[in-house]
This record gives sequence, structure tokens and C-alpha cells, in this order.
Amino acid sequence: MAETAFEYGPAEDHPGWFNWNLTDQTRFNAQTMGRLLTRIEQRADGGQVARLRMFPERRHSNLLDVVHGGVTLALIDIAMFAAMRTLLDGDAGGSVTLDLSTQFIGAGRLGEPLDAVVEVLRETGRLVFLRGLVVQGDDTIAAFNGTIRKPTRR
Repeated sequence: MAETAFEYGPAEDHPGWFNWNLTDQTRFNAQTMGRLLTRIEQRADGGQVARLRMFPERRHSNLLDVVHGGVTLALIDIAMFAAMRTLLDGDAGGSVTLDLSTQFIGAGRLGEPLDAVVEVLRETGRLVFLRGLVVQGDDTIAAFNGTIRKPTRR
């Protein structure tokens, strides 16, 4: 998949953040998730994490007027690829999710940024192991672990 499939560049209206969007606005990310932003953050121990942010609206809600669990899962899945791309410079477009384990801890609120914070646990020749949290302000919404398979070389 060509690098031109992604819009990745500084978000002028959000200093310190980068746009993480597909250039084809008819695909899932744009149609379902809306605008996404990302940035790399330094941890206190010197490690790095990738943070992917979405902006939950009514279209992201369930009948309880909180963020639908499927939207949270989609945020997590997209965030794993953003982390692979930004932290490892990996080919996120040609990779696939092998597994994703998620524990829902709370409900995301509408109208407030919702972030998935991801760290890379290990990278092998074919796999990337990741984990993270979905947070909203000081609240933890979900915890997750996942594995991405890198693209097959052709």
C-alpha cells in the first residue's frame, strides 16, 4: 500500500499533534471514526508510547448515550497500526491484526477527546506485540493487548 494512502502531517489546529487519516475519505476510518490525531510521547522511564485521539460525537454513541464499544474497539485497532507506523516506522498499510484482547473498564463520554495510548512490547521479524489503555481525561475506559503481522514481502 502506498504511503500516499495516509494523511500524516502536523495538525495546525492542534499543536504537537499529527493528522492520522486515510486520504480516501470513503473508507472505514473516515466514515466511522472521523478525524484522528496522533503523537509520540516520552514515558518517565525513557520509553515511548503512541497516542491516537478521536473526538466522540453522537454518531459514536449507543443507546446509553456513551461511546459504543465497537467504536472503542475500532479506535484500539487503528491505534495499534498508528503505533507500529510511528514508533517502528513499520508498514501499517500492509499489515493485519492477528489478535486483540480488550477489557472494558468504563464508558467513554461524548464530546470529550478519547485516546488510545499504545506501547510496543516486542517486535520480531514478522510480528509486533502491543498493549495499551484507552483513556479519557483521568478515566480508564479499556485495557488491551494485540498482535500485528507485518506484510508479506513480495
